[in-house]
Amino acid sequence: MSISNPSGRDVFSSKFGVIAAAAGSAVGLGNIWRFPYVAGENGGGAFLLIYLGFIIAIGLPVMLSELLIGRKAQQNAFGSFRKLAPGSMWSLVGLMGVVAAFLILAFYSTISGWTLEYLYQAISNGFAHGDTKAMFDSFKQGTFRPLMWQMIFMLLTAWIVFSGVKNGIEKYAKILMPLLFVLILAMCIRSLSLPGSSAGLDFLFKPDFSKISMGVILEALGQAAFSLSIGMGALITYGSYIQKQNNLGKTAVQVTVADTLIAILSGVMIFPAVFALGFQPDSGAGLVFEVLPKLFLEMPGGYFFAILFFFLLSVAALTSTISVLEVVVAYFSEELNISRKKATVIGASSISVLGVFATLSFGDLSGVHILGQSIFGIMEYTAANLLLPLGALLIVIFVGWKLKQLIVREELSNESTLRVKYFKVFFFIVKWLAPIAIAAVFLNGIGLLKLG
Repeated sequence: MSISNPSGRDVFSSKFGVIAAAAGSAVGLGNIWRFPYVAGENGGGAFLLIYLGFIIAIGLPVMLSELLIGRKAQQNAFGSFRKLAPGSMWSLVGLMGVVAAFLILAFYSTISGWTLEYLYQAISNGFAHGDTKAMFDSFKQGTFRPLMWQMIFMLLTAWIVFSGVKNGIEKYAKILMPLLFVLILAMCIRSLSLPGSSAGLDFLFKPDFSKISMGVILEALGQAAFSLSIGMGALITYGSYIQKQNNLGKTAVQVTVADTLIAILSGVMIFPAVFALGFQPDSGAGLVFEVLPKLFLEMPGGYFFAILFFFLLSVAALTSTISVLEVVVAYFSEELNISRKKATVIGASSISVLGVFATLSFGDLSGVHILGQSIFGIMEYTAANLLLPLGALLIVIFVGWKLKQLIVREELSNESTLRVKYFKVFFFIVKWLAPIAIAAVFLNGIGLLKLG
């Protein structure tokens, strides 16, 4: 297949490369770390059912909106809005996406570094030497080790992005995503083989509708948006690397299916083992770093499966950090007119500096608070509660209200060479339903609307 591009920009060279890279952007700690504990805190099966509904009804159309903006403009997130709406303020939406990506990677690299520490502890059998909660607290409150792992993770991320779209991002996505899937399947098989594991499946797949509340509904909608990486420019940036002959609708469906499947398999991987060994499913954010290490100690063959689990967690984090850094690199490269290599060095270095403050906010800088929150907390709050939902909201408003309907249809139909039977439903959701739903999450997140 030809990989030439009229704009002269690097592009994904194959359909599988597009799916692997875009799915890698969506699949990350949000699926394997965050989804199980959020599902555990919100009733399991009832949450899963609502989550799946929002993925199909809201997440998929918003993802498709981002991809079509990027491919239509063939620019970075900022440049896409500037090109499609010249002389307007819409380019600020793209800039907000770049800022969100910068901020997200600063604190996300902190957690990604934790996965490397726990991979090391799994290999060295460190979980057998004491209280796993005390171990986690001691580690994250430290200085040298958390910073060391964070910098190593940023170097890995920068190394892949440094190599380009086809020879870096696509090449490694084709390796990492199948590897991630195989690792999760192996972990699922082991978890399901434990006596009493069926209780975990019941918890995940048998909805208790008494658990449904407005809070659960909002959590499900927020998790759907968080899981698919919408609102921060990553999918716009990746969309700009998709060739014109690719079917965007089909690509969006395939990426959504891959993302959702891995989230569900993460639940299958974790909950049966949690129930089989007598742990609690609603252990919160500490589920992965405090509860699972204890679980592996009690599981036959736990040493091997602890290594496997934290390795796959590291791989999942890496597939996401690559896409987030690419948002910043594409912006620096195209808007500042500098080489990709220089843009990668500048972007990764500056994000790493900010990331140091996020990492140290659990230890040396724990006494520093901004608006009552730690440095890590204010970064996470600003990204998750402000920039991402506001970005997603403005993106669907842009596609539904600013872009001409004919332009949207032509991009989805590859200039009328494809039939898009779903167009009317898609456009109705993007114009009406998605803005209302995302606005509710946004207003609730910042406390202006108390829904749950």
